[in-house]
Amino acid sequence: MNFTIIPRSFTPTLHAVLRIVTGLVLLDHGTGKILGFPDLSAMQPMLGSLFYVTGAIELVGGLLILVGFLTRPAAFILSGFTAAAYFMAHFPHGFFPALNGGDAAILFCFIFLYLAAAGAGPWAVDKE
Repeated sequence: MNFTIIPRSFTPTLHAVLRIVTGLVLLDHGTGKILGFPDLSAMQPMLGSLFYVTGAIELVGGLLILVGFLTRPAAFILSGFTAAAYFMAHFPHGFFPALNGGDAAILFCFIFLYLAAAGAGPWAVDKE
C-alpha cells in the first residue's frame, strides 16, 4: 500500500523551498552579526573575535544558498562550518542537543550536506 500524503510531483518544489528557507534563516544570522539587524550583539562576547568571521560566512553563504548560486560548493563548506560551530559552541555544554542548544547547528549541517549532494533544485540561478 502507498499512503502518500504529498504527491511525489511536489518533490522538486519542496527541494527548492527547503533551500530557500534554509538560506533565509542562515542569512538572518549573518545580517544580525554584520549589519546589526536583528540585534545579535549579546552573542558577541560568547564568540569574541569569531563574531564577524562567522557573520561574514553566514551572510555570504546564506545569500548563495538563498539564490541557488554555487550551491554545491557553498553547501559543502557550510556543512563543515555548522558542524564546527556545533562542536565549538554547543558540544562543550553537554552531549544532548536539546540541552546544549545545538539543535539548529545539527539541522543546518545535515541540510547543507543534503544540498551539497542534491544541488540547488528548481528556482535557482544554477541550472543543473
